[in-house]
Amino acid sequence: MATYDFLFDGLGLREWCDSSGASDAPLSMAELLAQAGAKEETSMLDVPFPSLDELNAACGSFAQSRDVTKGVENAFLSAKDALRFILDPVTQPLSWMLDFALATFEATPWWIMIPILGLVVYYASKSIKLVGFVVACLMFLAFVDHYDHAMQTLAIIFVCAFLCVLIGVPIGIAMSRNDRLQRMTIPVLDMLQTLPSFVYLIPLIFLFSVTEPKLYGIAIILYAIVPVIRLTDLGIRLVDKEVIEAADSFGMTDRQKLFNVQIPLALPNIMAGVNQTIMMSLAMVVIASLVSAPGLGVLVLRGIRNLELGVGLVSGLGIVLLAIILDRVTKAALDRVNASQKH
Repeated sequence: MATYDFLFDGLGLREWCDSSGASDAPLSMAELLAQAGAKEETSMLDVPFPSLDELNAACGSFAQSRDVTKGVENAFLSAKDALRFILDPVTQPLSWMLDFALATFEATPWWIMIPILGLVVYYASKSIKLVGFVVACLMFLAFVDHYDHAMQTLAIIFVCAFLCVLIGVPIGIAMSRNDRLQRMTIPVLDMLQTLPSFVYLIPLIFLFSVTEPKLYGIAIILYAIVPVIRLTDLGIRLVDKEVIEAADSFGMTDRQKLFNVQIPLALPNIMAGVNQTIMMSLAMVVIASLVSAPGLGVLVLRGIRNLELGVGLVSGLGIVLLAIILDRVTKAALDRVNASQKH
């Protein structure tokens, strides 16, 4: 006897429950004991929550939890072809950009790439010490034969972080200028920020081939775009209203106020968002190695799969060094922006 038989008997639904025949769910231990003639003693403390499976045990016509998950899966699979028809042409440029960046970073000799990266770091930070630190880290990675994987990781981060800024900053600006849009967008951002990183990969695996770079590119962008959107919106909203009133008194248009007043004053917040976006891109690149993303994450995955402790630790150290490099460079650029505004 199921726990909630009384509920369906009391509602007069026993005939409806029995019309579907016996449930195809596997028998529980309580049901097996009942069939064997054992008397089951229950107390109020043992009464289970009236979940789908418990109600199904009392009424075979009632859906089970696996029917819900199966329904979600069937709904997604039925819409898969339509989604792919729409998303394929839209996301194909992402695959081209990733392929081009990977080919460029891999084809450029180390004695050209390292000085170029050093010049970029100096332009962003104006710090010789930081340039020396970055060059030393890259040379260490090259010394332990992890240079190629490190360049693959940097290429993916470069493309995905660039697209996050390109897409995220305009969205943040639009949110700061429209309260209704902000209220509609914030729940989406909350969902993207709280979803476990592995969950991003599940629907994308069904939509795209594992061999397509856009599979992991979309996952990285969705995971990393949230900070730059939020902080762009916050930065523009925090601009002093007196400054806006002064701009209005000079007869500035909305476009002039945005580009000449609001964005320059919000730049520290925007740069902080860029810093967080880059760091989250790096974190997701490692996880995306599960779906064919190249880079240091592949070595970490190899260390886990084959129980190669040394490979996992050394490649993990390489990821830490890249994280320190990216964090220090973006923070140095942010400090320069803050210093220029104080003057």
